[in-house]
Amino acid sequence: MMNTYDFNFNVKHNNNLTLELPFSEHIEELRQRFFHVFWIILILTCFAFLEVKFIVKILEFPVNEVKFFQLSPGEYFLSTVKISFYTGLLLASPFAIGQIMLFLLPGLTENETKIILPLLFSSLVLFILGLVFSYYALVPAALNFFLDYSNDVIEPFWSFDQYFQFILVLFYSTGLAFQIPIIQVLLGLLNIISAKQMFNAWRYVILISTIVGAILTPSTDPLTQLLLSIAILMLYFSGIGILFLIKK
Repeated sequence: MMNTYDFNFNVKHNNNLTLELPFSEHIEELRQRFFHVFWIILILTCFAFLEVKFIVKILEFPVNEVKFFQLSPGEYFLSTVKISFYTGLLLASPFAIGQIMLFLLPGLTENETKIILPLLFSSLVLFILGLVFSYYALVPAALNFFLDYSNDVIEPFWSFDQYFQFILVLFYSTGLAFQIPIIQVLLGLLNIISAKQMFNAWRYVILISTIVGAILTPSTDPLTQLLLSIAILMLYFSGIGILFLIKK
């Protein structure tokens, strides 16, 4: 007669013998991976804080003609702390995704692994592309609009903290908007909606992309909203094409 252990063996769909851990072991593993990610973020945040002046110069590059000031003695210091944290969070993203992969892999079948891993990697790539698009297209378009609008009337002196919050919202809203193809592929693979149904809804998507572009952009200038709306439309139709190829 077999003894009872805290674990048992389970044969997966691909007939490979794998160890199935109890729920408490999964929680412990998840906790350990969470702390690994936490310490990596902390280390990278500290490193970013040591090099924060270089990062600040990068953030100020789109508007070289603007002079920044601080409204209170500690405003710039607090801003650099936030900049360091978000930089550490961004740099730690690949490591965090790697930890997610390592946690999920033992419980996935071979077919599921072929789908999930590329999606996680693609999500990171798209997020980075969203940041690049925001830095080189949206931020200059928005800031130049405001500078040109107030030219010869108001001297451009901006609060650095408010400027950083402005571009931070623009960065992350654009990065999230670039996740649209990933969401489409997941919905298609789960058979919630097909690629054909997505394409047939193109009229509504144009309206929604315009509204979303206006909501996600912290500025009120039409050029930035238009650029983001066009990017959302391109991502949406790209997601349809990718889903169609996967299903085919």
